[in-house]
Amino acid sequence: MEFKDLSSNWKRLKVTLESEKPPPRRRKASEDLQSHKNGVKRVKATAKSPTREPKPLDDVQNRKMGVFASYLKPVAPSASLALWAEDNDIPAKDLTAAYGTSSGRSSVQVHKHEDKINEGLSSTADAGKYISMDCEMVGVGPSPDTESALARVSIVNYHGDQIYDSFVQPKEAITDYRTFVSGMTPALLRQARTFETVQEDVAALLDDKILIGHSVKNDLEALLLGHPKRNIRDTSRHPKYRQVAGGKTPGLKRLAKQILDINIQGGEHSSIEDARATMLLFRREKDEFEREHQKRWGPSPNTNNSSAADKDRARVTATTKKKKKKKTRKR
Repeated sequence: MEFKDLSSNWKRLKVTLESEKPPPRRRKASEDLQSHKNGVKRVKATAKSPTREPKPLDDVQNRKMGVFASYLKPVAPSASLALWAEDNDIPAKDLTAAYGTSSGRSSVQVHKHEDKINEGLSSTADAGKYISMDCEMVGVGPSPDTESALARVSIVNYHGDQIYDSFVQPKEAITDYRTFVSGMTPALLRQARTFETVQEDVAALLDDKILIGHSVKNDLEALLLGHPKRNIRDTSRHPKYRQVAGGKTPGLKRLAKQILDINIQGGEHSSIEDARATMLLFRREKDEFEREHQKRWGPSPNTNNSSAADKDRARVTATTKKKKKKKTRKR
C-alpha cells in the first residue's frame, strides 16, 4: 500500500515509529569484514587492531615441546667433538658454528671416539705418554653424603681415545648410588670388576706415564695408588685456571664451559667425557703446564730411567695400606 493511500491516523503512526527507530550501529574499522573465496567471513585486521606478539622459543620449548626442542637451541660442543676438532686444526668458533645446534648427535657421527662402556683395557688404542683419568664414586656407610667408594674408572690418551673403562665393585655396602650424578645403578655394578683387578690394571697403565687429572689426588686415593708427583699434571691446581674461581679450586664443569666452551656434567656424569675434557684443558695450556712444572721440579728426566725405588714409593697397594674412606669429591 502506498503511503498516500493510508489514513491520516496511520500516516501519523508510521512517522512516529520511524522517528523512534534507533540509528544504525556504526562499525569500527577493526570490525570490517573481509569476504573470502569460500564464503567465510573474518575480521579484517587493520593498523589499529591489536596484534599478538609471538611467544619466545624458550617459553614454547619449556611448556610444549619438551626435550626434543633442545635440539633447536644452540649448545656448546661435547668434549669428544672438541678433541676431534683440535686434532684436525678446526677453530673452536667454526666448530660451534657447524655443530652448535646439535652437537650431541654430530659428535657421534664425526668424531673417531667410540665409547665401549665397561670394556676394561682397550685392545686397539695405544696409551702413549700422556693419559687422563677420571673416576665416579658412590656413597657408602651410614653417612653416604660424605663417605665415598670407587665405582668406575675411565682413562683416555692424548687424543681422547678410550684406553680403559671399568665399573668397580666397592668393598663397602653401598647406601647411595648417587645415580643422578654418578650414573651408577645396581644393574651396572652387577657387571663390575673387583677392586683388586681394576687397581692392578690401572697401576700397569700408570707406569712411566704423565698422568693428567682434575683433583687427581682424590682418584688416586680411591684406587689406593700413588704416582710420582713430577709426573702429574693437575688442572685444578694450574694457576691460570684457578683465576677462574678467584684463586680457589675450580670445578671441572666450570672450566670446561669458560675455557673450552664445551658442556659436560649436564646430568649423570660420564667419566670418559670428563677425562677427555681434562685432557683438553691440559692440551690448551700444555706449554705453560710444562714451564710451571720445570720451575718446581727441574727438567724432566727420562721416565724409563726412573728408579725402582721411586716407583715403589709412588705406588701404594691394598696389601700394604688399609683402604681409607674418603670424603665426597666436589666438582
